[in-house]
Amino acid sequence: MGNKDDVQTKLTAGIAMMGGGSDLDEAFRWLCSRGAGGDFLILRARGDDDYNPYVNGLCKTNSVATLIIPNREAAEDPAVADIIRKAEVVFIASGDQSNYVRGWQGTPVEDAINAGLAAGKPIGGTSAGLAVEGEFVYGCLKDKPDDKDLASTDVLPNPYFERVTLVRNFLKIPHLENLLTDSHFAKRDRMGRTLGFLARLIEDRWSQHPREVAIDEKSAVLVEADGKATVVGSGKGAYFLLPSLAPDVCRKDVPLTFRGVSVYRVRTGGRFDLDSWTGTGGTAYSLSVERGAIKSTQAKNSVY
Repeated sequence: MGNKDDVQTKLTAGIAMMGGGSDLDEAFRWLCSRGAGGDFLILRARGDDDYNPYVNGLCKTNSVATLIIPNREAAEDPAVADIIRKAEVVFIASGDQSNYVRGWQGTPVEDAINAGLAAGKPIGGTSAGLAVEGEFVYGCLKDKPDDKDLASTDVLPNPYFERVTLVRNFLKIPHLENLLTDSHFAKRDRMGRTLGFLARLIEDRWSQHPREVAIDEKSAVLVEADGKATVVGSGKGAYFLLPSLAPDVCRKDVPLTFRGVSVYRVRTGGRFDLDSWTGTGGTAYSLSVERGAIKSTQAKNSVY
């Protein structure tokens, strides 16, 4: 939709990290503003162009387009990478992040997105699109397309459960280094599985001190170019996790024991600095896992 001729605008870097569920007008307007009226491109592996009229109605842009890249063959097409390079804003839609990992990693699509990020272009993502924004990614790689969602009850008793498929070095987004991202967080009770992911990152020596940004449905974290973020939306907000210790027990077919994970929960209007890992307007507490059971320092042992 809009002008098919390419334009170039004065961009402002930023990251719109959306937790899934209902789309947030505020988050999309913020992301559009970073593109300064340029070309807004939605990337997805499945689906349709239903985002086009939605974004076009919210934002003043030169154009809004959807590019569907269903497989590696499509991702190797030079024309596809060229379309991505010409966009001022890239937004990765929801779906199944395994399609992004399998189909796009190691292709010109990945190269084009990362080149734009290095040049200071803004990026956004929701649900699966958020899940691939961090340096570390739960790849959601399944043996069968209809496999059920990986649950906390799968991971806590066995952090090496076969579908705990972690990958790394897909996108290179500033301020999201050494970091895992997750969506639909409180709504789908993902705290247990995310603690398993963090334990695995340490145990497998991918990182000594990995971090996580986990965002609930109907919430978004809007990250400025300097790494300072604001939480918006009507959901339960965002959770910023940082382990202080290596897991005591993280082995195949053995319940997880993992202590000393700090959490800072930020609701709408609160702020968090990804570089200093400090926030304002939030709530700090700690979590531990004892033989597969989560313990919290919050009242009533609440993990959220």
